[in-house]
This record gives sequence, C-alpha cells and structure tokens, in this order.
Amino acid sequence: MEETTATLMAAGVGFAGGGLLGLAARLGKFCTLAAIEDAIFGQNQTRWRMWLLAMAVAIFTAALAEALGLIDPKSALVIASGFNPVSTVVGGVLFGIGMALVGTCGFGTVVRLGGGDLKSLLVFLILGGSAFMASSGPTALLHNWLLRDLAIGLEALPDPRIHTVLSNATGVDAFGWQLAIALAIAAWALCGGEFRNRPKLLAWGILVGGVIVFGWIGTSMTGVLDPFNPQPVQSFTFVQPVGSSLMYVMTSTGSQLGFGIGSVAGVLVGAFCGAWSRRELRWETHDDAREARRQIIGAFLMGTGGMYALGCTFGQGLSAVSLLAISAPLALAAIWLGAWLGLLVLMEGSLAGVWGLIRPSRGHGKAPAE
Repeated sequence: MEETTATLMAAGVGFAGGGLLGLAARLGKFCTLAAIEDAIFGQNQTRWRMWLLAMAVAIFTAALAEALGLIDPKSALVIASGFNPVSTVVGGVLFGIGMALVGTCGFGTVVRLGGGDLKSLLVFLILGGSAFMASSGPTALLHNWLLRDLAIGLEALPDPRIHTVLSNATGVDAFGWQLAIALAIAAWALCGGEFRNRPKLLAWGILVGGVIVFGWIGTSMTGVLDPFNPQPVQSFTFVQPVGSSLMYVMTSTGSQLGFGIGSVAGVLVGAFCGAWSRRELRWETHDDAREARRQIIGAFLMGTGGMYALGCTFGQGLSAVSLLAISAPLALAAIWLGAWLGLLVLMEGSLAGVWGLIRPSRGHGKAPAE
C-alpha cells in the first residue's frame, strides 16, 4: 500500500523512541525478566527499582501531557477496548511463563536479535506468528469462544482509569491522584540506597519513562494528519508490532508502515549500536534441540498471551501504566506470577517438581515416622 505522510511520521516516531529503548537495554541493562529474577531469587531489587522509576516518570509525564492537551488517553486502545479481567489474567500468566522459558520478553527478544543472537531470530518468528494467530487465527477463536464475553462493561464510567475512579470516589482532583501515585512509586524506587547511588541506572530509568510518553504524544500528533487514514494513538509494546513487522517484510506492497513497525526497527538499530559500542556483537545459536524446543514453546505462549492481555511487559507494564489503565496492575501481577511459575519449572525441571515445592506439607511440618 502507498505510504502517506501520517504513516511515515508515525513510523519515524516509533523508530526514534525504539532506538533509545534499544540503547537503554544494551547500555543500561534495562530488562524485565532480569528485574523479576533478581528481585525474587537474587534478593536484589536494583533493576526492579529502575523499572519502577521508569513507571513513575511515565505516569508523571503522561499526566502533564494530558493536562496540556497533548494526548487524549481515552482514545488509546488499552483504554477504549474495555476491561476483561479474565483475559488479562490468562494472557498475563501465559506471557509470563513464556517469557521465563525464552529467557526474555518480546522487547528483549528484539534487543538480543539486534546484538546478533540467532536464537532470538527463531523466537521473533514464532512470537510474531503466534500474535497474528491470536488476533485473527485459531487461537483467536479460542479467545472469542471462552474469554471475550467475560469483559466487564465500563459504560457507566466516563473515564475508566485508576485515578479518575479514585477521584470520583474521594472527591480529590484526578490530576492530584496521578501525581500522588507517581510520587509514591518514585519514592519507593529511590529508597533503595544501592540504586539511588548509581546515576547511570537512574538516567536510563528516567529516559525509558520519558520515551513511553513520547510515543503517546507522537502518535496523537500524527494520528490527525490524514483524516482518511487515521493512525491509532498508541505507545510502545512488543507483541503485535512484531507480527506486523514480519507481515511488512513479507508483503510490503500489501501493508503499511506504522508506529509499531518503526518501533521494532528502532529497537533493532539501537540494540545493534549499543552492542557494537560495548563490543558485544556476536553470533549465537542454540546449544541443543532441547533449548530450541523450550524457546519455541515460550515464544508461542508470549505471542498468544500478549494478545489476550492486550500488551506485554512494555505494553501493559509501562505504556498502559503511564495512563493508569485499570487493566495494568492486574496484567503486571499476572505476568509476575507467570514468570515466577516459569522460572520454578526451569529450576525444578518439571511441573511435578514445582507442585511438590509449592503445595503445603500434609504432615504440618512433622518429620515422617521411621
């Protein structure tokens, strides 16, 4: 399809922001799964505090952008599509398990691919294909039959977001709630002395939060350039855009550029530049068929779960959080749960081993009789 000024500019916004995110991952070690793994199993919250700082900056900056009339959050898909808690939880858990099996999330897959990791090329292909299957293929039918009708109607709420619900319940201004939530998250992130004393990590966390809102503002501006082909208001997520990128590479004459495709390309370039500057560019592939099988399964779960949950660690964990979407905390909790379960499976070697680890002891702590 013929490109327009709107599609080219939307792709440019995605490419610019994606490039910065790719650099943040390579130079700042910004990684969701590593943050979860360090916090749960390594008793180290440094990376998780960096993620929370990015979250706080994104909420604060989005609040300012909304107050200035630069964005209309209610037009974003994650807000306008309603709230389906069952789909969000199921999708989040599937995504989290898949992320653990792969060893990174959708964003991390693109970052690793930019550094020459051929294992991530396979994950990229499976992730993109399964995302399209979950949007219009066999797994989309499963979603429609079992989960779609469980959505909760939010027609009674003029603005179904956390801070507006709190404002209606308490009478406190919604903007005040946005600032209070952002400051509370930032305060918790900065209370860790080890993280607070690392200015490089602070800077990358702030940058990532700013880039999320840059996506909202950029797509809001480009979305109105062409009334005959309006571009959706969105920010960074790395499930459906991976599938769109694959489709564009294969059928560029039958599809159009957009923000999502530009963001994937930007992360690839940014990650490549970051890996090159640190001399980390190298070809890598699977150690054996067992590792390949695990990553194929994980990639499929990530693509499917990310579409069911309407986002990934970036789509829900940062972009949706920046607008304080009702679905975001639930999706994040589900992704954490899924990642924890997936990591336990890897550590214990099987689902049976995980069940034996987490089920309560029948003997109430008593030693078995000899």
